[in-house]
Amino acid sequence: MVAFAGWEMPVQYEGVIAEHRAVRADAGVFDVSHMGELEVEGPTAGDLLQSTLSNDIERIEPGSAQYSLITTESGGIVDDVIVYRLDEHRYLIVVNASNRDTDFAWLKDHELRGSDVRDVSDEFALLAVQGPRALERLGLGAGTPFTFEAAELDGVEVMVNRTGYTGEEGVELACMEEDAVQLWDAILARGVTPCGLGARDTLRLEVCYPLHGNDIGPQWDAISSGLGWACALDTEFTGAARLREVKERGPERKLVPFVLREKAVPRHGMAIEGGGEVTSGSHSPMLDIGIGLGYVPAAQAPAGSELVIDVRGRPRKAEVVKKPIYRKES
Repeated sequence: MVAFAGWEMPVQYEGVIAEHRAVRADAGVFDVSHMGELEVEGPTAGDLLQSTLSNDIERIEPGSAQYSLITTESGGIVDDVIVYRLDEHRYLIVVNASNRDTDFAWLKDHELRGSDVRDVSDEFALLAVQGPRALERLGLGAGTPFTFEAAELDGVEVMVNRTGYTGEEGVELACMEEDAVQLWDAILARGVTPCGLGARDTLRLEVCYPLHGNDIGPQWDAISSGLGWACALDTEFTGAARLREVKERGPERKLVPFVLREKAVPRHGMAIEGGGEVTSGSHSPMLDIGIGLGYVPAAQAPAGSELVIDVRGRPRKAEVVKKPIYRKES
C-alpha cells in the first residue's frame, strides 16, 4: 500500500507481472475510487464545457462519453478527463485524483449563469474490470466504446461505462460509495483477479496511454503531447488559438513511444541524448523488454529513429516505435 493523493492505494496483490498478465489473458479488477467526479448541470452546462474543454461536447448524445482535456491559455494540459453526458443539460466528468480540487476550482471559476458545478466525488466508488474475458465474467454483452448504461450487478445498482485504461475490452463500474465493498466482493467471486497500481501503470504504458503529471501536464501543450486528436480546433476553448499556432508550425518536441534495444529499464527523468527526457518507463511484462514514453526534438520523433538514453550513467540504445508498443497477436 502507498499514499497517493490523500488515499491509501494498493500497488500490488499477488504481484505486478501476474496481475498484468491476468488482464491481458483473462480479467482483472482495479479499485479506482480515488478518481474524482464533478457534476455540471443547467441550461448552460454545455456552453460551459464547450468553452473550457478541448473536445467538441456537442458531438456526444445522452448515453455517450468523450475523452477531453482541460487546457490553459498556452495550450498546456490542466488535466485529461472523460465526460459522460447524462441527459441534455447534465454531465458527469471523471478527473484524475491529484487534480480533483484544481479541476473543480477551474470549472467553478468559469461557471456561467445557468450552470452549476459540484464535486460529487465522495458519493461514488469506481471499479474498473478489464481484460478479454471481462464482459463474460460480469455477464455483460458487447457494447459500443465510450457509451454507458444503468444496470444491476449481483444486487448492486451500477453505471456501466464502456471505458478503460488498459487497452483491453472491459468496463468501469460506478456505484454508490456505500455499495463498493459488496460490488468488489461480487466481482472477485466471479473469478476476476484483483490488481493494483503497479499493473495499471505497466498496462497503460504498453498501449501508450499518457499519465498526467508524468507524460502530460501544464508545461506541455496538447499538440506536442500527441493529443491533438482530442482538440476540436474549429471550436473556441481556452488555449485553442495557441494550439492552432503550434499545429500550423509544427511542435518543437514530441512525446514518442520507444523500446530499448539493449538490456535496461528506462525510468522517469532519465535524459535522452539530444535534449530529450523519459517521462514514463518500465519493463514490459508482455514483451520482456524496457519500454517508455519521452519527449524528444521533432527531428528524432519519426518511428524508426534511434535514441540514446542515459540509464544510470550508461548510454543505452532505444528505438522510436509506432503506437501502441504492445499489440495482441491476431
